[in-house]
Amino acid sequence: MLNETTKQDKNLFLETFGCQMNVNDSEKIAGILKGLGYRTIENPEEADLVILNTCSVRARAERKVYGHLGRYKALKKRNGRLIIGVGGCVAQQEGERLLQNAPFVDIVFGTHNLHLLPEMVRAAESGEKRTEVSFIDNEQRLDLFPPAGETAGVTAFVTIMQGCDNFCSYCIVPYVRGREISRRPEEILEEIRRLSDQGVREITLLGQNVNSYGLKIAGYPNFPELIQKIADVSGIERVRFTTSHPKDLSSELVECFAQLPKLCSHMHLPAQSGSDAVLAAMRRGYTRDEYLVKVDALKKARPDIQITGDIIVGFPGESEDDFEQTLSLMQEVGYADLFSFIYSKRPETKAAEFQDSMTYEEKHARLARLHALQSDMALERNESFVGTLQGVLVEGRSRRGDQWYGRTSGNRIVTFAGEGSLVGEIVDVRIIRAHQTLLLGELNQG
Repeated sequence: MLNETTKQDKNLFLETFGCQMNVNDSEKIAGILKGLGYRTIENPEEADLVILNTCSVRARAERKVYGHLGRYKALKKRNGRLIIGVGGCVAQQEGERLLQNAPFVDIVFGTHNLHLLPEMVRAAESGEKRTEVSFIDNEQRLDLFPPAGETAGVTAFVTIMQGCDNFCSYCIVPYVRGREISRRPEEILEEIRRLSDQGVREITLLGQNVNSYGLKIAGYPNFPELIQKIADVSGIERVRFTTSHPKDLSSELVECFAQLPKLCSHMHLPAQSGSDAVLAAMRRGYTRDEYLVKVDALKKARPDIQITGDIIVGFPGESEDDFEQTLSLMQEVGYADLFSFIYSKRPETKAAEFQDSMTYEEKHARLARLHALQSDMALERNESFVGTLQGVLVEGRSRRGDQWYGRTSGNRIVTFAGEGSLVGEIVDVRIIRAHQTLLLGELNQG
């Protein structure tokens, strides 16, 4: 029996786990399902369709997905017509097991199967369960790449490549996302032009390793060349990107920070560890000193650059000295923000075979020490902005109706009072107070 709601009445609740790549995929999911009459809502209890777009890079995120599914199981008991779907990396990894472990789930689709979502949802509306986790690790993926939908914001994500060829010993990405594949440059530029026409002023380019864009295909621009082409698109005021692998950070890309004002003063450059021994075991392809040389080059090219990163704590074999080297690396780099995690064993990865004698309590204690150091560093860095004038791209009103919010070129969030419609404008804001994750300012009137 078909879902009895009318085309205009169908509600979609989307829950997204993990990285910005997943956020971008969720935007595409919403756009695809809009064609079936689904509109996104914020309350799952009002939904006709609930989709969890998942991440399996870390074990805790995977467990979190199953925990959230339990909540939606209760919703389905109250509303038998509710359709529940799971997509993304956990779906790619678990496949049919997901339906076995959570039999109330209706559809399971992998990272390469967004194009099949409409027919899967239609089948679910008729009471049929479907699983599609085909792993397409070749050029055919480009032909299945979902187009970007409409956006109402002034910022947007644009995927320029998928997959990764690095095979770091701890990372599951190549096994659930596939090998590196670059989108056609003309498609990327056309998508950005469309977004610009919709009012987007800031683009964030996405890829598991954006530094490798175009290197496999003769005639494609490399990543620095692509950035220059994007900076020339009319209406685009700012360009960001994530994520960069340090071993592939080229001098040409560093030079872009010196030459292109539209390229934001922010670089996410995951180190993962400050110890050469751990970096070698992780198969990262660089040493501590090589990483720091690249950080120094970035700071010389753009003195106000804000560097963020990732750190894994408790990797198998990490000694106390290895961990102390990570803490000293943090201080040497001076990270503006840091995403840090306890190592979790992932299936199929090389590190899953490593002996791990450290207890969870020891790992957790190290993570707490790292968090304490980073908290102090982040507050000190934010306090250094007090009294300065910052260009802020206004993204919207904050929860307080008289406040606006936006971000600096260095990706610092700023709130300030103002009147009139400022969305989409880059305004000068004087910073008057700093918190660990937020700057408070006042609109410069002079």
